[in-house]
Amino acid sequence: MDRRPCRPPGCDPRLRPIIQRRSRSLPTSPERRAKAAGAPGAACGAGCNRQVRVRFADALGLELAQVKVFNAGDDPSVPLHVLSRLAINSDLCCSSQDLEFTLQCLVPDFPPPIEAPDFGERLARQLVCLERVTCSDLGISGTVRVRNVAFEKQVMVRYTFSCWRSAHEAVARWRGPAGAEGSEDIFAFGFPVPPFLLELGSQVQFALRYGVAGAEYWDNNDGHDYSLTCRSHALHMPRGECEESWIHFI
Repeated sequence: MDRRPCRPPGCDPRLRPIIQRRSRSLPTSPERRAKAAGAPGAACGAGCNRQVRVRFADALGLELAQVKVFNAGDDPSVPLHVLSRLAINSDLCCSSQDLEFTLQCLVPDFPPPIEAPDFGERLARQLVCLERVTCSDLGISGTVRVRNVAFEKQVMVRYTFSCWRSAHEAVARWRGPAGAEGSEDIFAFGFPVPPFLLELGSQVQFALRYGVAGAEYWDNNDGHDYSLTCRSHALHMPRGECEESWIHFI
């Protein structure tokens, strides 16, 4: 038998409402709406009937709908490297054999200068020399080595897509020291490539300019300029390896 004392009904704690009355320091909802309206007479008293009017565009002499006509020339131009990847993906889904395809990409027309036996002699003679260059979907990038003549220095890349009928410049960024006791510095550069350069035969040309101690020094591949040409490459990959590489690309 439960011997705990029985609490009379009147002894239960008083219930308190969860939702408390809004403080008078805060505006109520009608007051907020009136204040947001901001117009004279916006506050409406008791017994006031307000009518909301809706106007359509045709009542103001405007068109209800706009029609846009697209011409064939307005269609978006899909870059060739995007189309090639879409073709690869389609082949992967529809074929059970090894994949063979061709890619169009920019390829340097010169070997990596840093691998040349006379690289050190060229650097000592012209104070600036291209090390190597690489190409990707993001554009062209590479590294430059210069002689550390003074602390203040600037390395620029001057490039063209039109055989020097027009030219652009990109600033190379300092990457770090090199050589014995910091006698040389390495700079890295990069610039984008427009989609039309991924057509066969298209070419990019560039040269390097090194400004230091009030003088300028150039590396233009001994007067021939550095160039990259768009070429087609045939690739053969086993299906398993290609699927794995495509997953990493995504």
